[in-house]
Amino acid sequence: MDETVAEYIRRTVLKIPRDEIKTMLQKWGFLSEAQLQTVNFGQVKENISQNVVQLCEENSADIKQAAVLDIIYNHIYPNKRVWSVYQMNKTGEEAEFFDLTDFKKKFKRRLRSTLKNVTINFREYEDNAIWIRIAWGTPYRKPNQYKTSYVVYHSQTPYVFISASVLKSNLPLLCQALVAASNYRDIREMELRSHSLNSLKDIVFKRYSQNFQTYYPRPLQERPVALESADLRITQENRNEKERIERVNLEVFGAGPLPKIEFAQYKLETMFKSDPRMDVLDKKEPFRCLVKFSSPHLLESLKSLAPAGMADAPLSPLLTCIPQKARNYFRIREKKGLFPGSFVSP
Repeated sequence: MDETVAEYIRRTVLKIPRDEIKTMLQKWGFLSEAQLQTVNFGQVKENISQNVVQLCEENSADIKQAAVLDIIYNHIYPNKRVWSVYQMNKTGEEAEFFDLTDFKKKFKRRLRSTLKNVTINFREYEDNAIWIRIAWGTPYRKPNQYKTSYVVYHSQTPYVFISASVLKSNLPLLCQALVAASNYRDIREMELRSHSLNSLKDIVFKRYSQNFQTYYPRPLQERPVALESADLRITQENRNEKERIERVNLEVFGAGPLPKIEFAQYKLETMFKSDPRMDVLDKKEPFRCLVKFSSPHLLESLKSLAPAGMADAPLSPLLTCIPQKARNYFRIREKKGLFPGSFVSP
């Protein structure tokens, strides 16, 4: 077994939580159950990894088997990577039948026609998801197995989830190969990114139960003045406000679990406005500003703002429309042809 393959397997095993190493190796299926019985999974991970490498040497493992283990690890822990959503467009009528063998052949042929030193591995899963792992090389260097790109493509859908390599220059080649292999016309990025691959799928496949953009402020109804003490009136007013916030949150965010998005970015490009007599600016240039919200679970955090008294309900549609518009990168510009003070959301 090649030394680089042995080292790669060792590092992959070290990334796996110790309690899950045996289960993941069983899913890998490269080592027999009898071989796994010889490994003491209660020892430190470094010793476990060395034992696994020795067994892989007995079986003459190559980079193809090592890559499959890496795919299994990333499938179980997809949140270790940042995923971006891409959407492809068809030419004419959509094909009714998807041929996986043909897809693989076209994908490999397109990539290798441009770059010879590239490692490509596929693995299919039960939810019709095709996982593709690409390790990139150069015309003069072998593929770097530690700087891989991952693609998750659901056949019969136009959506592709890509976790790009740090080698950004290879992304156009990857997109071209996807378009050619799946018989689409072109591909575009949707400005939707997250560590949570499943949440991105929930958004683009509409698998969440929410009612975004359904709330419209209602006029406050007059209530008869009760002959009660001030403390009771305040208590009642607080109770009514709490109920109103709960109702608004339910109408805006829905009752089910929210997709997990860690950040949202808003790029402001509007004209700076001042009194013309003050002559603050000599040139009419856009006022540029970048605002980024981040949280382990941004939508849940936004949902909790009004009940905590930290914001008015309902929140701005710019904050609550992320799942509906399927994006968390926004650019806010002036509306063309209208008065300078108006904004437009994407």
